[in-house]
Amino acid sequence: MTVSANDLAPAHLLVAEDDRAVRDSLVRALELEGYRVTATSNGAECLDAVSRDGPAALLLDVSMPLVDGLTVCRVVRAEGNRLPILMLTARTETSDRVAGLDVGADDYLAKPYDLDELLARLRALLRRAEYAEEDEVKPLSVGDLRLDSASRRVFRGEREIHLSKTEFDLLELLVENKGIVLDHTTIYERIWNYDFGPDSKNLAVYIGYLRRKTEADGGQRVVQTVRGVGYTVRIPA
Repeated sequence: MTVSANDLAPAHLLVAEDDRAVRDSLVRALELEGYRVTATSNGAECLDAVSRDGPAALLLDVSMPLVDGLTVCRVVRAEGNRLPILMLTARTETSDRVAGLDVGADDYLAKPYDLDELLARLRALLRRAEYAEEDEVKPLSVGDLRLDSASRRVFRGEREIHLSKTEFDLLELLVENKGIVLDHTTIYERIWNYDFGPDSKNLAVYIGYLRRKTEADGGQRVVQTVRGVGYTVRIPA
């Protein structure tokens, strides 16, 4: 029996999938694993259920009528809801995967997926959410750069820096490991759950975004490149 963080009741999952056969099959499989499941067939119903039921996690199809999955994810995150979201889609291009993660999904699984892999990824998301609730959120900082993980706000001195979901996650990872050089593969797998390979420029693009925003108004560089290895954050002596 899979239970929620308080160990008193089965974790409540929300499934948003417009294909009835896929939806029914997934609901049955999840219920057999001990989860309590609510199913919706379009994005509008999904958003209502998120607000009404407060599920422990959302399994979200990208291509749905009325409101698509990317928009659902964007709306949920805009409301400050950190509900774990596993995005399910038949789209397998890298750009589609990046788009899903950029709007706030926590993980991404392409169809047709292996049920055991889906269940393992779901367990990982639920564990992460439990740890986040149990652990006291500690302020993160390097020099005059401060991150508030609970509110997902970033400040450089008194100036607030507005970051996208992916930008914040990347900066948070680097600051949590300040002084430690993280290689490209580690960062890709921690932020995007996928290593795009040595030829990808995606990480370099986001590092550029962070530098422009954190160095505005003459701020000293904190995101440092270690050539041939990866990136770290530190204030140069």
